[in-house]
Amino acid sequence: MRSGWSVEVMWAEGGESAPRRIGLVEDHESVAIGLAAMLSPEPDLDLVLTAGTVPELLASAESDSATVDLDLVVLDLRLADGSSPEDNVRALRERGVEVLVFTGADNAFLVRAAASAGVLGVVRKSEDVPTVVAAVRRAASGEQVITTDWAAAIDGDPQLSNVGLSPRQEEVLTLYASGEKASRVARLTGLSEQTVNDYLGRIRQKYADAGRPAPTKTDLYKRAVEDGWLPVPERHPRG
Repeated sequence: MRSGWSVEVMWAEGGESAPRRIGLVEDHESVAIGLAAMLSPEPDLDLVLTAGTVPELLASAESDSATVDLDLVVLDLRLADGSSPEDNVRALRERGVEVLVFTGADNAFLVRAAASAGVLGVVRKSEDVPTVVAAVRRAASGEQVITTDWAAAIDGDPQLSNVGLSPRQEEVLTLYASGEKASRVARLTGLSEQTVNDYLGRIRQKYADAGRPAPTKTDLYKRAVEDGWLPVPERHPRG
């Protein structure tokens, strides 16, 4: 395994077919060491490249012909370089590499962002070793990894009633709940202010009908976070 850390892993050999070639983008050394230890006994899975960012991994792959053809990249969502999940996933998929998200899954916004960019699935770092290995194996074979977190990213939290917002309503909600005034939302969307207020009224009604009332702007912000339209904040914003 190539990386910037001094991690030595003895890879199992044998089997009739070549092992799947895995890359890892993870900026926490302990997590990288842990995944390497999980995969090292598996003769069909070979963790050949580890990097702290997607550009670093792609540059390393391009500089070494032996590791260009990765079957899968395992990607952490929250990286120290501040990169977005969408950009990272798209950069990898543009090179023909599929992606499996490996995350704490504590931020619905980031998981949904990765899901919308086309990852094969989501697996929690807290899962047991057999579950993680099975997920990597399936994804490395090009199969989707269907988990509760993956379903939640696609469909919204299954424990929350779906309010059925239209794409335009989602856009208005996201802008307004993030702190914009209705007049500013109107300018950003090209709608009239009255139309924006009409949308907000319908959005509130849909949430009320779903048993999740949102009579105030702060309530709308909470619903947008719950449904993954806005990121979980580091601190609670003013309503």
